[in-house]
Amino acid sequence: MIPSPRSLRAAASNVTRKLLYGHVADLRPMATVVIDDGSARSVHRYRSPEGVVPAGPPVLFVPPPAAPARCYDLRRGCSLAEHVVNAGRLSYLLDYGPTGHADRDLGFEKWVGEILPGAIRRVSEDAGGQPVQLVGWCLGGLCSLLAAAGDPELPIASVAVIATPVDIRRVRLAAPLRPLSWAARGMEVNVFNALFGGVPRPLAERTYQLVGLDKYVLRPYALLTNLNNVEFLAQIEAVDHFANTMLTYPGRTIEKLYSALLRENALMADGIEVGGRRVHLSEVRVPVLAIAGRGDALAPVTSVHPLTRLLSGSERVRFELAPGGHLGVLTGRSARSTTWSHLDRWLDEGIVRHGIRRSRREALPV
Repeated sequence: MIPSPRSLRAAASNVTRKLLYGHVADLRPMATVVIDDGSARSVHRYRSPEGVVPAGPPVLFVPPPAAPARCYDLRRGCSLAEHVVNAGRLSYLLDYGPTGHADRDLGFEKWVGEILPGAIRRVSEDAGGQPVQLVGWCLGGLCSLLAAAGDPELPIASVAVIATPVDIRRVRLAAPLRPLSWAARGMEVNVFNALFGGVPRPLAERTYQLVGLDKYVLRPYALLTNLNNVEFLAQIEAVDHFANTMLTYPGRTIEKLYSALLRENALMADGIEVGGRRVHLSEVRVPVLAIAGRGDALAPVTSVHPLTRLLSGSERVRFELAPGGHLGVLTGRSARSTTWSHLDRWLDEGIVRHGIRRSRREALPV
């Protein structure tokens, strides 16, 4: 197919911009104000657009322990954080930061039992005592659910989880490791801990590449045939930037996750031990939205859907499907009209349940 003059001009413009500036994507992060800065995490409040006074229950984005907090703010024009903030919602971000990731002794119980609950209480306080609407991607969603189950007194209004697997038997990529985990009885985890203090970043990057192997192999052709598509090129750049900043799971965290999720499939059985007690997802009382990606190999639909059974104590559980892989379902180009629309309706329902009162004036920046 012969490209049109318009396509050729667009391709030439994109190539020139790439050569001159090194990128076509706008990777500037959304502006935030730090409201709490701890040793292993910080809590940020997103700045609202000029003239917008946010109202309703605050939203707290919870990233996975190993992923950069930028997963919610991939690039301008395709940023879930930008979308939620511009909709007039008071929005916050939990960022574990390099210190939290570098602590090899930081256990899973610390994430779920102290770090996340502390952030939830701080956000609620900053928002004038309102309950918090949690939004968690991947293991960030699992941490959110376990925090809600472990402490029903936390000021949580609802939990929305995206690409959060609970039945690890349904994750085909984990199947080859399961026999090894039983045979080695954790020795392979100890090796990881001794050498890296967690999963090494290159391995995490390669995992994302292997999940989308067909796209990775065909990438040069895709780039060549889409030189005229600035949105496509910008998304590729943003995903590359995200992958290049992948962090590591701290040693004790990976050991706990490996043992509980991979070897024992604990969420489908006796639950996970947090702070000396067994926590079951049936103890979650708040409403939960679960979204699964149709093309997600790390969290396939069949591994996410059991949430509809496990969350038996929740007053409301909604399950939705959306196109995209593990990252694409959260912040792909089609997420605007699918995942984000589901989330918008969910957060609007939170306003109906809890009111539209503004935050205290002293909680907002002048």
